[in-house]
Amino acid sequence: MRGVIKHGLTLMCILTPLAATAGDTLAKIRESQSITLAYRETAPFSYTNENKQITGYSIGLCLKIADAVKRELKLPNLKVQYLPVDSSTRFTSIIEGKADLECGSTTNNAERRGRVAFTVPHFFSSVKMLVKSDKGIKNWSDLRGKTIVVTKSTTTIDLINARSNVRALNIKVMEGRDVDESFSLVDQGKADGYAMDDVLLYSLRSNAKNPASFAVVGDPLSTEPYSLMFRKDDPGFKKLVDGEMARLINDGEFKRLYDYWFQQPNGPKGTNLNMPMSYLLRDSLAYPSDKVGN
Repeated sequence: MRGVIKHGLTLMCILTPLAATAGDTLAKIRESQSITLAYRETAPFSYTNENKQITGYSIGLCLKIADAVKRELKLPNLKVQYLPVDSSTRFTSIIEGKADLECGSTTNNAERRGRVAFTVPHFFSSVKMLVKSDKGIKNWSDLRGKTIVVTKSTTTIDLINARSNVRALNIKVMEGRDVDESFSLVDQGKADGYAMDDVLLYSLRSNAKNPASFAVVGDPLSTEPYSLMFRKDDPGFKKLVDGEMARLINDGEFKRLYDYWFQQPNGPKGTNLNMPMSYLLRDSLAYPSDKVGN
């Protein structure tokens, strides 16, 4: 399982003072008097609500970190700016310094840790598929010779190809530009299913014109740990981010924020996903580590 916790890094529970020059990100924030948060339209993690405000579970966590930066650098008027990104530009926005934190649903794995840095996971998701309820598709074997769509630049395509090859399913794979386009390909009948992390699929279904016409099915292909992303090789900023995440976990704020977004009607259009915290996430909070996934 890709979501098995490795106890390689236990976070400090006390946030120690940092100098503003400890890392490039902190120096950049001090100079600009602003912090930039990258986000994708992936509710309930990050999205634009009915009032045109950027909000969501991951955004809430990033705003807590922004408050920690404000306290650390003594910048009471720190400005929070938002940068919209997609599944591809989320990485370049961080690497090229256009954003300081990526606040969405990005999988933390070994390959990506070679390019960027992550804090501890704030969610564990399983890869399943969204299908039309009347198509008779219940599991991956029902896709033999059919077409499935995945979102470009996500980790899902390798999982689909592996399952197709092992079971000789001859699944045809399409790539959608983003979550919305991928969903529309299923809605329009151009694809038989959309493979993605289950929480995003449940959110898409709950916001469809006719939610009952869609189903989320299939044995989990993998477990994906989601983490906030920022620039690599910046120990000062990473120490601050990890310290604030540890404080949120220890003070119970992390769980309260989770319950607000996943067990109460606070999603888009008042939706409630009714998703209790998974045992993987709950257990990981006892030994928080940023070294997860393969």
